[in-house]
Amino acid sequence: MKTKPIIGFIGVGLMGHGMAANILKGGYTLYIKGNSNRTPIDDLVAKGATEVDSPKEMAALCDIIHLCLPNSDSVEATIRGDDGILAGGKAGLIVVDSSTANPTSTVTLAQELEAAGMHMVDAPLGRTPKEAEAGMLDAMVGADDATFAKVLPLIECWAGIINHVGPVGSAHKMKLIMNFISMGYAAIYAEALSVGVKSGLTPQVINDVIGASRLSNGFFDTFMSCAVGRDMEVHKFSITNASKDVHYASAMASNVRALNPVGEAVKSYYTAVEAAGHGADYVPHLADHVARMNGFELAEAVKKGAK
Repeated sequence: MKTKPIIGFIGVGLMGHGMAANILKGGYTLYIKGNSNRTPIDDLVAKGATEVDSPKEMAALCDIIHLCLPNSDSVEATIRGDDGILAGGKAGLIVVDSSTANPTSTVTLAQELEAAGMHMVDAPLGRTPKEAEAGMLDAMVGADDATFAKVLPLIECWAGIINHVGPVGSAHKMKLIMNFISMGYAAIYAEALSVGVKSGLTPQVINDVIGASRLSNGFFDTFMSCAVGRDMEVHKFSITNASKDVHYASAMASNVRALNPVGEAVKSYYTAVEAAGHGADYVPHLADHVARMNGFELAEAVKKGAK
């Protein structure tokens, strides 16, 4: 009987908690390391996970380690630090990075891991914490064919749609393209609401007309559920994370000398809101901040439009 690999998971936050919980449901032995928030850690321990103190300790115990971290700096520290994965891992260990990261950093880390006999897979995510809990995230995977085959059963625990997009680094590139589009949508929707309201339209009319047209999509529905429906918790993805992602996308464009003026405009909105101290707000809240830049409160316009 084939033995299941032993799994580690570092970063059990909004997305990582659901992913880790579904790995446990898949029958895997799971070691976890979280941050300051004890709630998801305690919940996973109660479900059967074992907490460890460092990535180094985890690397000595596990066959595959998942990372779901805020940015490339934290991924690099987790892998390269004195108590990091490279310090404790053995040959054959696979690191699956589900963070949205800088592809250049990813490729460099993959080379460093390969030199130590280990392997890197980039597997960034699509969708929200709701789908993470349901085991129905989208996954883009960058890996060679042999390594992809090894991690596929594990990824199937938490993903409903899985695309093997190419070698290591390619999935992080694809994720940046996806987030450039989605964060661009958010900036356009926020700006459109402000222009429309200042022109005399109600937020409800803008939502209803576009929502019933071919311009509608799932992201539009979620964004407007917040901006117009005032469900402020509907999409728990922070402005800080969005800003990081569009900055990474801008850097990727610059690295290949690609024209990216729309990306620069999108980036400016997130940079401005983050710089104003609102980075913890969620992406659909961008509509409220852009409205304030235009001299009005979107919530008041929504109330007025309902009369």
